Order: sequence, then C-alpha cells, then structure tokens
Amino acid sequence: MEIIPIKTRIVSPPQDDIMDLFEGSFPDLKNGDILLIASKIAAIHQGRCKAICEVEDEMHLIREQADRILSTISYQGKTLPLTIKNRTITPSAGIDKSNANGYYILWPESPERFAREICRRMKARFGLKDLGVIVTDSSPLPMRKGTVGISIGFYGIEPYKRYSGKKDIFGRQLEMTRSNVVDALAAIGVLSMGEGDEQTPLVIIRGAAGVQFTTQERYEEMFIDPREDIYAPIITDKETI
Repeated sequence: MEIIPIKTRIVSPPQDDIMDLFEGSFPDLKNGDILLIASKIAAIHQGRCKAICEVEDEMHLIREQADRILSTISYQGKTLPLTIKNRTITPSAGIDKSNANGYYILWPESPERFAREICRRMKARFGLKDLGVIVTDSSPLPMRKGTVGISIGFYGIEPYKRYSGKKDIFGRQLEMTRSNVVDALAAIGVLSMGEGDEQTPLVIIRGAAGVQFTTQERYEEMFIDPREDIYAPIITDKETI
C-alpha cells in the first residue's frame, strides 16, 4: 500500500474555493485509488466559519451545532463538552480553532455529498472506473490519549469488509465479524496529513487491500442500530445537557 500526502496552498477562512486544488499540478489518480480530504478544508470551501471575535459564547455555538451534548468536563480552566454530531461522538460538535486564523471552523454540511461531488469530478478528469473519496476528521478515543482519524463522509466504496460465514484460521465459522474499511483508511490518512503546519490536507491511498468500489450510496450503512451498539448503554443513559 502506498500513501501519498499532497501539499497544497494555504486554504484560508472564512471561505475559500478549493476546487483549484484538484486541478493543475494535482498528481494523476489511478484506478482503485482512495482520496482523503480533511474536513477542515471542505468546511472552509463551504464557508462554514465563524469569526471568534463575533462569538460571545462558545458554548452557545456548540449547543447550536451539536445534535446532543452528552457530558462536559473541565480541562485547563475550560469547559469541554462531549457531543453527538451527525451520529458521531466528537468533542465540541467538531468545532475547531487550530489552523483557522481567528475563526471557528464548523463541520462541513453534508460531507457525504461533498465526497460524491469530488469523486465524480475526479473520475471524469482521469477517466477512472473505481475511485473512493473520504472526508476525514480527527477525534479522541475513550480511555486513550491523543486523536485518530475518522470518516465523517465518503463515497465510492463499500464501508465494510464482511467476514460473516467465513472461517477463522482454526476453521471456526465467523458469525458477526466485519471490518470498518472507511474509518481504517481515515486513520491512515489523518496520520499522514498531520495536525500542525504540514499543509497536506489531501492524501492518496493506493493499493489498499480489502476495498470494494461501488457507485451506490453507502453512507447510511455506516451507522449501527442502537439495539446492536455495544456502546448504547453509555450514550442512552446520559441525559441531554
């Protein structure tokens, strides 16, 4: 598997059309590539930015953007809320101030549609049959320090590799096992993008095993029925704040 970070110009809030990033010197894509795009530049492209100096209450902004606030903690004198946004658990509804030049950057609207737009655009440009696009963000894991990459929208690939009905190395038939392909790829991509001044918000993953391509909408298949979710008791036992 080959991982190709792409250095770009600075994408500047509050709004900056990023379509030029996919033209000109953009490296040739090959059939079967996966293109990963940082959610921050997708949000800036859409104008999903709020000037920090114009926001009187950060918590009010978070409440506006979150679908639900699960809990809050105090850290280094600040209140940090754990929220649900677009059926994803993330701090502060995904709002970020890093690399934002005096703005709050919100999550992009309909990142799965944005991924579809870019996928179709790049397929047409390079004459490709199979291409995947994933919009990524970084998020902490429970009981772990640091962040890892996650997918908040994708198009062009099946989200899972299913093992149900297959056998393990000792011949035991697997019943429920499936591998989350899009989030695994997102973790690789975000690690390669970095979190500082790398200026590489685009990554191409080439030659990834276990990826199946599709032209069907698969975004909704990412989400688990709460009755089957092992974390459901933690989430549903919390009262909305």
